[in-house]
Amino acid sequence: MKRRTLILGSVAGALGLGAVLRPRDRGQDHSDYFRQLSAALDAVGQSKPTLVVDRQLLDANLETLLSHINGRFDYRIVVKSLPSVPLLESVMQASGSNRLMLFHQPFINKVAERFPQADILLGKPMPAAAAHNFYRQFPGGEFEPQRQLHWLVDTAKRVAQYDELARQINQPVQVCIEIDVGLHRGGVSSDEQLIGMLELIQQSPQLEFCGLMGYEPHIVKMPVGDPIAYRDEAVALYQHYVDVARNYLGDDWPQDVILNCGGSPTYQLYDQGEFPFNELSAGSCLVKPTDFDMPTLADHKPAAYIATPVLKTSETLKIPGIDLGGLQSAWDPNRARTFFTYGGYWKAKPESPQGLLNNSLYGRSTNQEMLNGSRSITLGTDDWVFLRPTQSEFVFLQFGDIAVYDNGAIAEYWPVFAETTRS
Repeated sequence: MKRRTLILGSVAGALGLGAVLRPRDRGQDHSDYFRQLSAALDAVGQSKPTLVVDRQLLDANLETLLSHINGRFDYRIVVKSLPSVPLLESVMQASGSNRLMLFHQPFINKVAERFPQADILLGKPMPAAAAHNFYRQFPGGEFEPQRQLHWLVDTAKRVAQYDELARQINQPVQVCIEIDVGLHRGGVSSDEQLIGMLELIQQSPQLEFCGLMGYEPHIVKMPVGDPIAYRDEAVALYQHYVDVARNYLGDDWPQDVILNCGGSPTYQLYDQGEFPFNELSAGSCLVKPTDFDMPTLADHKPAAYIATPVLKTSETLKIPGIDLGGLQSAWDPNRARTFFTYGGYWKAKPESPQGLLNNSLYGRSTNQEMLNGSRSITLGTDDWVFLRPTQSEFVFLQFGDIAVYDNGAIAEYWPVFAETTRS
């Protein structure tokens, strides 16, 4: 083969490989759904970053969840994933559940005041000082903490701290024991630990044992292996600790014991079979952030978006300093245009228009976020960009009142939980 022929062939091959590797144009304008949502936001004069919840999709997701649980377990609503009183009230009414899981002391006080019928289980062990603050700030009323509030304890030291707290406030305090069923994020990991904690609780004149909680999201997030096999291992550990506790307590085993398990990623793994727990927790699956795009939630739909206006547009991509914007856009058609949004750097991913990208060379901004897109996107100044939160528990609290999208319009606004400055 002649040298010239070989060189030409190599160049052609390189060009062909480059054509294969070069990103394709993924840009698309808003779908009908997002055009209608944009019009709804414009109709109410919305002008700043806004968290939107689609009421109809929220309700559909709740119906999906209840169809899986199907009365086989009690449903405990995870409040951190739905941090709004009207949102929570809607889910409680539609599900018929007053069982709530909370993770933050100021929100416990808020829920106890607003939902005096609630049965509250803590989803993580709280410092005894935080528990003390709950009682200091609790004004009284129909909610009865000694019966309706179940603190989570994970060590003998924590049990001793809550015993001291119960003596100080001179009232019964219910405690649920966290067990490690494979996540390895704390909780009881041996029979000796469990029996030791039960012994301390029984010796206390004010502490009352109310149940066990075992959280197992790892079973669907392991990089290798069968989730069902991991589930069975977790269930076997759970059953073991139930047996140990029952055998130790005998007749003192609570009649209305709480045996809590599950979460949005795993709850559907318990559709069939017999299991040692009597309630499942879930919350995020009702709004489905991107972190919950997984096979076990394939029948749930995204129901929450961040909407933010476009402040500036450019038909080119320019990077300060050594400007590599031209090279970026020449290689990737999805970086041909530039958009700066009102705010940014949220725990969220661009959703619509399709094909929008963050730019790591330019950097992120909480003030004016740069997004790039192809020339297939006709987005202009003051148009809306929509992002999907990666989670709901923190992101929902960043935008003020939630805009509720229902039947093609922003039908109402739901305030989110707020911190308290009292201690």
